[in-house]
Amino acid sequence: MEVKLGPRFVHIVDDNATFCKTIGDRLKDFGYEVSTYPSAQHLLDRLPSNEVPSCILLDVRLPGMSGPELQERLIELGSTLPIIFLTGYADFPATVRTIKAGAQDFLIKPISSDQLLQAVDRALEQHDAARPLKSMREAFLSHLATLTPRERQVFELVIRGQINKQIASALGTTERTIKAHRSHVMTKMQVRSLPELVSLSDGLAFLHRAGQTS
Repeated sequence: MEVKLGPRFVHIVDDNATFCKTIGDRLKDFGYEVSTYPSAQHLLDRLPSNEVPSCILLDVRLPGMSGPELQERLIELGSTLPIIFLTGYADFPATVRTIKAGAQDFLIKPISSDQLLQAVDRALEQHDAARPLKSMREAFLSHLATLTPRERQVFELVIRGQINKQIASALGTTERTIKAHRSHVMTKMQVRSLPELVSLSDGLAFLHRAGQTS
């Protein structure tokens, strides 16, 4: 049975209206929803949601705020939408800079349909993979924020592999008190065992790295 996907959006930011229409029509023919913006500010004024499968086709040279500058602003705003940069000329330094900052791809105009669709498909696959990871990370950080300062100290020592006696000595308290703090930590972090707590914390470190490189 064929599985029908929900709407998948491509946001095109380019001041060339003819280019936007040509690329937009091409993408619509393949079933994508398309929105176009003549400047970076127009996109910021209608900031796309991270929760909808989407990507951004972004021209490097734009009136006012440039493409790389918009990329920086989107990162500051917490946008996780993959960005595919577009340019009319080869610019190796700009390519390296934007890719290091998290750009998904860098395409040189004119762009063939195959090249465009492959880049968009890759970007949307990346966004599909990143969205649940982001939700997991946010849930972990939300639980972590409920810990008291002392519980946070206990949590950090527990995940480093220290036993109750060592933690009690480090914090200048009793093992009984540490046991109580550990119990609170487990409840607040919504885990049932020490291995699960350690695994969860390792997962947070991984998700943090993934977020920096995606």
